Amino acid sequence: MKYPSRIYYTETDKSLMWDRWQKGESLNSIARHFGRSHSSIQGVLARTGGIRPPQRRRSRRALTLSEREDISRGVFAGQSLRSIAAVLGKAPSTVSREINRNGGRRHYRANKADQSAWDRAHRPKSCKLKENPELARIVAQKLQLQWAPRQIAGWLKCTYPGDERYQVSHETIYKSLFIQARGALKKELIKHLRRSRGMRRSRHHTQKTSNHGRITNTVSIRERPAEVEDRALPGHWEGDLISGSNNSHIATLVERHTRYVMLVRVAGKDTKTVINALIKHAHKLPRELYKSLTWDRGKEVADHQRFTLATDVQVYFCDPQSPWQRGSNENTNGLLRQYFPKGMDLSNVHQNRLNAVARRLNERPRETLQFRTPAERFAECVALTG
Repeated sequence: MKYPSRIYYTETDKSLMWDRWQKGESLNSIARHFGRSHSSIQGVLARTGGIRPPQRRRSRRALTLSEREDISRGVFAGQSLRSIAAVLGKAPSTVSREINRNGGRRHYRANKADQSAWDRAHRPKSCKLKENPELARIVAQKLQLQWAPRQIAGWLKCTYPGDERYQVSHETIYKSLFIQARGALKKELIKHLRRSRGMRRSRHHTQKTSNHGRITNTVSIRERPAEVEDRALPGHWEGDLISGSNNSHIATLVERHTRYVMLVRVAGKDTKTVINALIKHAHKLPRELYKSLTWDRGKEVADHQRFTLATDVQVYFCDPQSPWQRGSNENTNGLLRQYFPKGMDLSNVHQNRLNAVARRLNERPRETLQFRTPAERFAECVALTG
């Protein structure tokens, strides 16, 4: 398909692009709708880092086109500035400035003056992080520790509860990273985000899909006790495998009550290897802190009955193609890709490295824990069992 060398998009076109982008459509999908190449769509969206710019509105204090037409008629009729101002209910100085900045009495035209005012008003709002370099420095330090912008914003609110100078929203942090014209945070800090792409994606962009094997004698997630569902008590875990190249894998486990993460090195994906690794790991935890395990329907846990027999830990299985039923674990797997990207050979990753990464995640504040850390909450649970 040939594309025109010069492409123009109307404001309506751009609005439709942003609507589709925010719904999670890909650049290629949006481009097909317009009959263009994906690069032309990217050129529009990338100007603001994939973040939809706010809709521009005129200030209520600014002169309207109708008022400018009244000024134009008054000028044409030779009326004084005071008489024109009286008709508008404005100060004479307002009318004087309006006429002088738009060509004077000889050349004043309402439509041209209105467009010029709209163009002059197109100035970016001052960024809080640029106004406060110390706050920007703190945010940059936390980003380098792989803290998410939402975690940083929540931590600042808890650390400086009475000082709004040191509080900033997560959206402001994202905008300062993706819209470099703000000049507050260096673009290089994007690499510390969970997703280090150059444009911000919609949260609706992708949903994980996977092939699930059929396992016999499973206990459905719908049969989990209420204490597991509402996360009221510790000891209930969610698990999964993340995969790398050369058939390499890591078992990921997240405790539902505290969001505490543990990573287990596995030599292969076959059920014997995985179950043996999970049994060995289970024996490292106090019995009170390992009561159940929720997994998807991957064949790596086909031998789940042997795991339950060896550990007395009940295994529950998600519905087919329903990864959100292990929401904490799915979120953690996404975070881990920052350390173990897709395509990486995981077979050479030592358990000590896995422990260090898990510790890094467990020492981040979590919004769902009122910005306390999983490590703090899990330590409290361990102390209670002792």
